[in-house]
Amino acid sequence: MTGLANRPIVKMNGIGNAIAVLDLRGSSDIVSAAEARAINRVRGLRFDQLMVLHEPSSPGSAARLVIYNNDGSVSDACGNGTRCVAYLIMRGGTERKLLLESDAGPLLVTRDGEFTFTVDMGAPRFGWRDIPLARDVGDTRLVRLEPSVKGAPEKFAAVSMGNPHAIFFVPDVAAVDLKAVGPRIEHHSLFPERANVSFAQIIGRDRIVLRVWERGAGATLACGSAACATLVAAARAGLTERRATVALPGGELTITWRSDDHVLMTGPVEFEFETRLDPAAFAEVAA
Repeated sequence: MTGLANRPIVKMNGIGNAIAVLDLRGSSDIVSAAEARAINRVRGLRFDQLMVLHEPSSPGSAARLVIYNNDGSVSDACGNGTRCVAYLIMRGGTERKLLLESDAGPLLVTRDGEFTFTVDMGAPRFGWRDIPLARDVGDTRLVRLEPSVKGAPEKFAAVSMGNPHAIFFVPDVAAVDLKAVGPRIEHHSLFPERANVSFAQIIGRDRIVLRVWERGAGATLACGSAACATLVAAARAGLTERRATVALPGGELTITWRSDDHVLMTGPVEFEFETRLDPAAFAEVAA
């Protein structure tokens, strides 16, 4: 029987981005891809990302994060999930700042209100190897999608926020058939580690409307790292200032690309419920 049986798990969301949080600090247990998929199949626990907390490796850090998409693959970054983790660790306390470890680097979180947090997502990366892309494409502000994908613009901006993002600027995000083009671009040969796919509509110098197909999760109500990548891409292209509101189907985030190159993401979280993992959920995994 898996060691995850009967463990407490919390369901939350960050502006609709479905998040489950599993705290494994104090144990040597880890989550396999099959176990992550099993948790996602539990009624009511379906998630876009599963945030698993482990003991930190550095003094001053509260936890080390391992992030799973609902297909069992691992993601290096999830801004909405990071805010949810910060809420659970900081609730009931007086701390205003929290340091977390992730595969994308250290994440500093500041509590702005009971349910509102700002995450320092670090600096964006633009090199084709850093994103990564399959080949040198020159200027990553404007990359030609070759071979083309029907229903998608021929060019996009590429940015890494610890995970790969492809951002397409379009006149009307509502006109995009996200479920048709999203998976084809996610698995495009240009992206050796797949990609988060965003379609962005510029409303003004301080406002962007965004729809996202998340790598390993599909169409989601919100994606924090995609909002960060989109603001950075828009600012690089001269379409917006370095601070803007990004409106996603689930709600709004405020994204700021500071002069020190760090990207800050501010937004709310919502606590839904806490339960325990039913051993029956892992029967197939154990077998």
